[in-house]
This record gives sequence, C-alpha cells and structure tokens, in this order.
Amino acid sequence: MAKDPLPSWRAGKVKSAILDFVARVTDPGGADFVPAPQRIAAFDNDGTLWCERPFLPQFYFASERLDALVKREPELAGRVPFKPYVERDLPAIKQLGKRGLLEVVAAVHGGTTVDEFAAIAREWLGRATNPKLGRRFVDLVYVPQLELLDYLRANGFKCFIVSGGGIDLIRGFAENVYGIPPEQVVGSSERLHFEMRGDKGVIVKEAALASFDDREVKPVNIALHIGRRPILVFGNSDGDLAMMRYALSGEGASLALLLHHDDATREFEYDRDYVISPLSEALEKAGDYGITLVSMKGDWDRVFAG
Repeated sequence: MAKDPLPSWRAGKVKSAILDFVARVTDPGGADFVPAPQRIAAFDNDGTLWCERPFLPQFYFASERLDALVKREPELAGRVPFKPYVERDLPAIKQLGKRGLLEVVAAVHGGTTVDEFAAIAREWLGRATNPKLGRRFVDLVYVPQLELLDYLRANGFKCFIVSGGGIDLIRGFAENVYGIPPEQVVGSSERLHFEMRGDKGVIVKEAALASFDDREVKPVNIALHIGRRPILVFGNSDGDLAMMRYALSGEGASLALLLHHDDATREFEYDRDYVISPLSEALEKAGDYGITLVSMKGDWDRVFAG
C-alpha cells in the first residue's frame, strides 16, 4: 500500500481534490497535464502557513524595534505613524491596518542595510514567542501545510510565498522552516537603494513602503517577480482573493484553496471579525468563484507539531 503523502489531512473531499489535481497535472498522458516548469504554487504566509493570531507576528517585531528606537529618540513617541504603537492603542492600530504596520516597520528600519536587517530578523525569530500560545512564532507553522509543500515539490511544483507581510522578515525563516528559498518569497517591501560604504556595496532600506503586497497587488507582483500564472494558490483571507481568481482564470487545470480558521480549540476561530485581514467575500463566494474551502477543524488531523 502506498504511503499517504498528506497524513495530517483528513480523508474527505478536500484531500481528494488536492490528490486528484496533482495526479491530473502530472500525468503526461492526461488532458490536464502541465509541464513541470509551469507547475507554480503560490501560498500566502500569515494565517495560511503559520499562525497570525492574536496579532500578526510582524506587529510584535515592529513594536519591539520601535520601543528600542524610542528609547534612543524619545521625541518619536508622539509622531505618526509611531504613536499608536508606542501607546499600544489597539483600536488605532487596527484602523491603520496591515499597511500601517508595514509603514512602521519601514520607518523604523530606514538606513538599515538588507544584510543588517537579516541579522536583526534572525535574532528576533530565534526567540520571539506568541503571547497567547507560549511558543515561538516559527514553531507555530501548520503541519498539514508543510506536508503539502513537500508533496507538491515531490511532484515537480515550484512553491512560492506571496504575502502581505514584510518580504525580508519572511526570508529570515522561510528556507529553514518551509524549504522555500529567499528568491521564491514575494512580499511587501520598502524602497531600496544601492550605495558604497567604504569598499563594500550595500542595499539600503529607505523609511518608506514601496509595495504593499495585498489584494490586487498580489497578482501584479506574481507577474512581476514570478513571471508565470500559478496553477495552485492557497490563502486565508480576502487579501488573497485576487491571486486565487487570477490562478483560476488561467488556461488549463487550476486549484485555489481557502483556509477557514474555525477551530477555537486547537488554534483560533475567526473570519469576518479580523479587522487586520478579514475573510468575508472569499468565504461567501467561494462556491461561485470555484474556490475549495478548507476547514481547519474538519480537514486537518493536526495543526501544530508537538
């Protein structure tokens, strides 16, 4: 008997749909065969590959970095966009949304080189813990998704992350945790420029957001940075809807998967109420759009490792 490639996925319609899709696109004699170079899969990160509640990991990273900066420059505490974060004013932070969070990250790290930021990110990711679940953020990745990534790669897929989160923070752990190298990560980014510091050329972050990789910007950045339309997309919010519809409207076989966080016991239960990254239109119209809804509660035997 063949080994189950997705042991943490419960038997049912969703698992069958994934296995059937991969079988069809990898069968050289089948009508839906897709050559390996065109087998592109795009995954959102926050809430799709790792836990994003009670708040985005990037929020905790930005807050810690901002606190350190304000200690050196106290006058920043009263300025926009820093003030809500310094005061931990959650209603104001939620109103600013994910874009506001990334603007804070950009502002805090203006003048930092990409290499310096990578070292900062690695150090933080190595110790930072989820305040509700008491485990490191990098340990709160979804086991079923790790299995799916491995299964897709074993069948000739090239897997990308396409996230609204900051590209460089994700690159700080994606290869070690997901097996996805830096060049296969697309995300929100700051403006950059090149300069010589002594005899070394460096890439420097500017204190301004260049691309907010969310909603309709996601398929645009897929075209810009990947150059191929994905045939499989996995997301968890309305922010992923445009790239799911982009995949589904291409020629040939395609599959769009939408993770519904409906498991308050093993993780969190939320959808429309999550102001930072709500799931509303995609949830309501999944059937109309041809999107396959994945229930964390019903389709996954496991959520986290350990």
